[in-house]
Amino acid sequence: MGRSLQDPDHCPCLVTSCSWIPTSPILPFASPTTMLGTALVLLLVYFFSSLDQDCGKEPPGPRPLPLLGNILQLDPHKPHNTLCKLSKKYGSVFTVYFGPKKVVVLAGYTTVKQALINQAQEFGEREIAPVFMDINQGHGILFANGDSWKEMRHFALTNLRDFGMGKKAAEEKIIQECQYLIQEFEKYEGKAFDTKHLLNYAASNMISSIVYGIRFEYNDPQFQAMVDRINENIHLAGTAPIQLYNMFPWLGSWIKSWRMLMKNIKMNVRETRDVIRHLKETLNPHMCRGIVDSFLIRKQKEENSGVLDSHYHEENLIVTVNNLFAAGTDTTGTTLRWSLLLMAKYPHIQDQVQEELSRVIGNRQVVVEDRKNLPFTDAVIHETQRLASVTPIAIPHITSQDVTFQGYFIKKGTTVYPLLISVLNDESEWESPHTFNPAHFLDENGKFVRNNGFMPFSAGRRVCVGESLARMELFLFFTSLLQRFRFTPPPGVTEEELDLTPAEGFNLCPAPHQLCAVKQF
Repeated sequence: MGRSLQDPDHCPCLVTSCSWIPTSPILPFASPTTMLGTALVLLLVYFFSSLDQDCGKEPPGPRPLPLLGNILQLDPHKPHNTLCKLSKKYGSVFTVYFGPKKVVVLAGYTTVKQALINQAQEFGEREIAPVFMDINQGHGILFANGDSWKEMRHFALTNLRDFGMGKKAAEEKIIQECQYLIQEFEKYEGKAFDTKHLLNYAASNMISSIVYGIRFEYNDPQFQAMVDRINENIHLAGTAPIQLYNMFPWLGSWIKSWRMLMKNIKMNVRETRDVIRHLKETLNPHMCRGIVDSFLIRKQKEENSGVLDSHYHEENLIVTVNNLFAAGTDTTGTTLRWSLLLMAKYPHIQDQVQEELSRVIGNRQVVVEDRKNLPFTDAVIHETQRLASVTPIAIPHITSQDVTFQGYFIKKGTTVYPLLISVLNDESEWESPHTFNPAHFLDENGKFVRNNGFMPFSAGRRVCVGESLARMELFLFFTSLLQRFRFTPPPGVTEEELDLTPAEGFNLCPAPHQLCAVKQF
């Protein structure tokens, strides 16, 4: 038997009643108090009337408050934690309200896979929150829809492959960057330091070499400022004030985090425009240095051919470049930080990685082809991605049409949150989901095995365009560093005292910490 329609958790719209709607006209000389009260009543009417009336078909969820929705029930710093707890009560498909906005949350491997892969068309559009509309204006590849998004995504994928993603050319660039990174680590001579900046600079240089065809020195102040702003923007985008802005955009000018974010974006756009201008001045159509050159050549051809409504314009180029830098810098750099922190936290795992590297590789440079002969090391990298769950909630989707999903009716235009952390911690897929256990990716013979629940890059139409590049970077950077350094806590800190609690932000980063990189030979 289904739930009674009188269950308030299941059917919040039943608290509405037309008997309390004012029927007398508002006098033009009504007092401010009366006008404010009337406005509040009208807002309440709007809120409740916006709730679907056919409640029996909707995904269940906690009862929302007028205007506020369920935000008082959500942890503003770590909403994914609250959503995981709610999934235990309401199931793998449930509804929450972020302010007045309705959101359907998808939890667990089976449900997320069914939506993003099996019903990719219905769940494949991007929900663009106000802050991301402010930043991207509907351009680029991360926060866009329609023909422009399709064209920019296809262009980005094609050119990432053309410029080496998943190929020998990219491998050689990463190996070269590994040497620069090792030299920077060696400068600390085994003393404690924060790995954050150097790892982010290394990851960002890989994107730069593919997008611009150039790399930057780690001590270049312009490069440092650009990378630091990227990291700060991603942190700000996940903070409680920005989430509040997304619910109530009219608060923008009063929110300090929003003002800081907009200031950073303006500076990034200005610097990106300057680099593009320089590349345009030195453009050689017969020798592409990177993705920007390819875009400029395509733009020039379409202009010469008189193509109308071309997607190859400067706004799309700037946003696409910044999308690639943000995605390619923060997530890869953050995952590498987690990997080194976990090695220092669990020295017996580090011992096994270094033993395998020494036995199979020796002192020579690791190459991608070695991955198949390093099953334990590969398992450690995958387990780091799983446990860290750097992107706990996939960038929100929106339904492209009315859809019936697992017996529930979800209207066209409904925001959907695929809860990736619930997939990476799904108890039906992982033996010990909340512990660091590389055996999740090893069979009884110690050979590497993939797991269906491994979904750190999301899935379906919106899967990360740089997945192949990121996987190559993680493998080569991690193995190169572990070949040369032993990672330990700073003096006076034990392994047990190393904190694995992530910091607040759009992505889950390690809390600020220092490590010692002790040279092995």
